[in-house]
Amino acid sequence: MDVITTHLNADFDALAAMVAAKKLYPDAEMVFAGSQEKVVREFLSQEFKNIYSFKRLKDIALDQVSRLIVVDTRQAGRIGGLRACLDNPGLEIHLYDHHPDTAGDIRGDLEVVEPFGSTATVFVRLFREKNISLAPDEATLLALGVYEDTGSFLHATTTVADLQAASWLLEQGANLDIVGQFVSRELSTRQVGLLGNLLKNATTYSIQSVDIVITKLTLPEYMDGFAVILHRLMVMENLDVLFGLICMGERTYLIARSRVPEVNVGIIARDFGGGGHASAASATIRDMTLFEAEEKLVHLLHRYVRPRAIAAEIMSSPVITVSPDVSINQANELLTRYNITVLPVVEEAGPDGESSGPPAILGMISRRVVEKAKFHKLGDLPVGEYMTTEIATLPSTATLADIQELIIGHRQRLIPVVDQDRILGVITRTDLLNLLVSDPAHLPRDLLHEEEQPSTARTRNLSSRLSEQLDREIMVLLQKIGEVAEQLGFHAYVVGGFVRDLLLHIRNLDLDIVIEGDGIEFARKLAGELNASVRTHVKFGTATVILADGLRLDVATARLEYYEYPAAIPTVELSSLKLDLYRRDFTINAMAIHLNPERFGTLVDFFNSQNDLKRQRISVLHNLSFVEDPTRILRAIRFEQRLDFRITRHTEKLLKNAVRMKLFDRFFAPRFFSELRQILSEDNPIPALRRMAALDLFQFLWPDLKPNLKIDRRFLHVLAQANRAVSWFKLLYLDEPFEQWMVYLLGIMSRSGMRELRNFCDRFELSEKLRRKLLRLKSEGDRIAQDMLRRPYMKPSEIYWLLHDLDTEGLLYLMSIARKKHIQKAVSLYVTRLEGEQPLLRGEDLKKLGYRPGPGFKTMLNHVVEGQLNGEISTREEAIRFIQEQYPDTGGER
Repeated sequence: MDVITTHLNADFDALAAMVAAKKLYPDAEMVFAGSQEKVVREFLSQEFKNIYSFKRLKDIALDQVSRLIVVDTRQAGRIGGLRACLDNPGLEIHLYDHHPDTAGDIRGDLEVVEPFGSTATVFVRLFREKNISLAPDEATLLALGVYEDTGSFLHATTTVADLQAASWLLEQGANLDIVGQFVSRELSTRQVGLLGNLLKNATTYSIQSVDIVITKLTLPEYMDGFAVILHRLMVMENLDVLFGLICMGERTYLIARSRVPEVNVGIIARDFGGGGHASAASATIRDMTLFEAEEKLVHLLHRYVRPRAIAAEIMSSPVITVSPDVSINQANELLTRYNITVLPVVEEAGPDGESSGPPAILGMISRRVVEKAKFHKLGDLPVGEYMTTEIATLPSTATLADIQELIIGHRQRLIPVVDQDRILGVITRTDLLNLLVSDPAHLPRDLLHEEEQPSTARTRNLSSRLSEQLDREIMVLLQKIGEVAEQLGFHAYVVGGFVRDLLLHIRNLDLDIVIEGDGIEFARKLAGELNASVRTHVKFGTATVILADGLRLDVATARLEYYEYPAAIPTVELSSLKLDLYRRDFTINAMAIHLNPERFGTLVDFFNSQNDLKRQRISVLHNLSFVEDPTRILRAIRFEQRLDFRITRHTEKLLKNAVRMKLFDRFFAPRFFSELRQILSEDNPIPALRRMAALDLFQFLWPDLKPNLKIDRRFLHVLAQANRAVSWFKLLYLDEPFEQWMVYLLGIMSRSGMRELRNFCDRFELSEKLRRKLLRLKSEGDRIAQDMLRRPYMKPSEIYWLLHDLDTEGLLYLMSIARKKHIQKAVSLYVTRLEGEQPLLRGEDLKKLGYRPGPGFKTMLNHVVEGQLNGEISTREEAIRFIQEQYPDTGGER
C-alpha cells in the first residue's frame, strides 16, 4: 500500500503538496498525520468537497504500508502515528520538501528537496517538466500553498521560482478570489482584541545588535489562526523578528517570523520539536510552563543569532610588543612611554631578522607585575621569567559577545586578536567601553545604573489597593521601608504571600521584605529608625526586625545574578529580584511590590502570576521544583484547598513524579513536618488530607499505621468529630490559645498505639517538649475515653476530677475519639461550666474557723469544690457549714 502524508497541523502548503503528490501517485491513499489548521478545515468543507477522499489514520494498516510519500517535512517526529511505518521491512520512502536540511531528517529512496518558498512550487516545477496539466480547483489549491508559505511573496524565503509557479498556476485557471478569501482575511473582533493583548505583552530584546520581539499570551482553550494575528502585528509594528508564545490549555505554541538573515527561526523552532524555514516556523511545546518556554527561547536566541564580526574593526594595530628576553626595566619604560598597562610578549624574529608574518604571542606582562618585580630588585631579569602565559585570545572574526565575555566576565584587561597564534592586534577595555557608550543598548548590567535599566516586568500600581485594605499604621510602615531603602541606595520590595493575598482581598500581615542591596545593613538602619530590635543571620544575608508592638518583618537580601548573556539587557534587567522570585514555590507567590518612594506600590510580575491568580491555578515555576524541595508538594495541596484553587495538570504530573521518586525519605524532616503542621492548622484540613491520600502521600507520613494508605469511614469519622470539636471550641471565644494541629494529628493516630506515635515523632525529629506532650495527651486521652465509655452516668465532680489534668488539646482529642454522645456532653460540660469552678472558701477562711494549716487544707477545699459542682453548696455560709460538718476536728482530719 502507498500512503501520502504530511506534517501535523497541516497548512495550505502541506495540503496542496499532498494533492499534488496524488497526481504523481494516483493509487496512493492520502492520510493526514494529525489535525489541520482551522482555515484549512474550512477550505476543505467549502471548496474541496469530494474531489479527493482522505483516509483516517485509524483506518490504515500501518504494517501494510510499502511506500510512504512524505511532503512538506522530513522530520520523523512531525508525522505522528505514521512514524511507526518507518520500521516496516522493505519500506520505500519518497520525500518532497522545501525546508533546509536538519540533523535527524528522514532519509529517502527518492528525495526532491528544493530551496523554494513553498513545497507547492517544487511540485509545479515537476508538473511543468512532465507536461502535467491541472484542473482549476487543483491550481487554486496549489496557489494557496504558494501564497501562504511565501507570505504573498513578501517573506525573505521567496524565490523567482515561486513567482514563476504562481504565474503558471494562473494559466492553469487558479482563482485568486478564493486565494484572497483564505490567505488575506480581515481580523475578527476577537482577533483584534487578541492583537492588542499581544502588543501590550510584547518585550524587545537586543541580541547581537538585532531587535527581537517576544510576546506571550495565555488562553483557557485552543484557538486557531494565531499565525494571521502575529503576521498582522509584525506588519503593523514593522518588526524584523517576532516570536509568539501562546499558552492554550495545557500546551504552549511557538509561532516565529523573521525578516533578517541573522535570525533563522527554523533552527530555533526545531529545538522545540517543531519545524519550518529561516523566515517562518512553529512548534508545539509540551511539558514546559510559559515562563520556562520563554527562558529556553532566550537561551536559544543567544545561541543561534548570528552576530556581526567586529574584532577586526575595533582592535588596535600595530601592537606594541616585547620579546621574552627584554628586561623588566625596559618593559617598564615602554609601559610609561606609551601610557599602557599591559604588554603582549611575542616570539623573537628569526636569525636573519626576518619574520614570515605577524609574531606569535607567548604571553603578557602587566604594569602591576613589572612594578612588583622592580620593588624586589628584579628589574634586570627578562620579562619571559614573569609573564602570564595563560591568556585567552580571539580571532579577527570574534563578536561583541565574545569580547564582552573575556573583558567583563573573565576580567581580562587586554585581548590579543590572533590568526594561527600570530598577533594581529589587541582589544582593550577602553576599546570596548568606547563601543558600548556609543550604543548604550549593548551595555550590560555591570555598566548601567539601576535607574537606567529598562523594565521588562509586568507592572501595575497597587497604591490605592494598599491604602484601601491596610491599616494606616501598616501603610506608614511600608512607606518607611521604602524611604530607608532609598536613603541607602537600595531597592526594597514586599514579596510573596502578602502580595498574593492583597490581590485576593485577604488580610495578611506577614511581611517578607526583599532588598536589592545589603539586607542586613538595611535591617539595622530600619530598626534604628523605628526603635525596634533586630536579629541578623549573616550567613544567609537575612534579618528579622521586631517592632515594639510585636510585629515582625523578615528581611532578605536578593542574591545577584551574574551577567550571563552578553549584550542582552532584557535578560538581566532586575535580575536579582527576578532570580529571588524564580526560586519561590508557585507563580502565585512570585510577585513583588516596589516600596521605594518614586515607584511605591508598583507590582512586579515576571511570571504571569496575576493570570494564574485570576484563573485560580497552582502552578510551579519550573519542572524541577518538587525535586528541589519536596515539601512544596504539601504546600501545593495546602494552597489548593485553602484558596479553593486547583493544581494544574502539568504541575500535578510533576508532583506525582516526585512522589514516585520517594524523595521524602531523604529530605530534611523538620521542614516536612512544618508543612504538615500548617495543613493540620487550617480551618478544615480534611479536604487536604483527602488530597494527600489520593496522591499516595500517607505512605511517607505514617507508614506504621494500619491502614495507612487510604481514608476509610472510621478515619473520616474521627476527623469530622475533631473538626466539629475544634470549631465548637473556637466559637466559645474563650481566648485560650491551643495547638489545633495536635488535635487532628492525635485523631489520625487514634487507632494506633504509642509505638506508632513515637515512630512518627522520631521520623520527623520533633522536639523533646512536643514529643512528651503528644505522648502524654494520647496516653491520657485513650485511658479516659475507655474509662468514660464504661460510665454513662457520672456526677459533675467525677467529670471534673477525671478531666482536670487534660490540656485543651487533650479535651478536644477526647471529643474526637468519643464513641458515645455522653462522653462529648461530659467534655462540653467540663469546658463550659466545670473547669473554671473555684471554692467559695480559701485557706484564710479555714484558719479563722480554727483549723491548723497543713496538707489537709487542699483536701478540704477540693471537697468544697465537689459540693459546689454537685449542687450541694451554693453559698459561702453553706460551704462553712459543710466543712464544719465534714471536718469536726479542727486539725482538719475526719
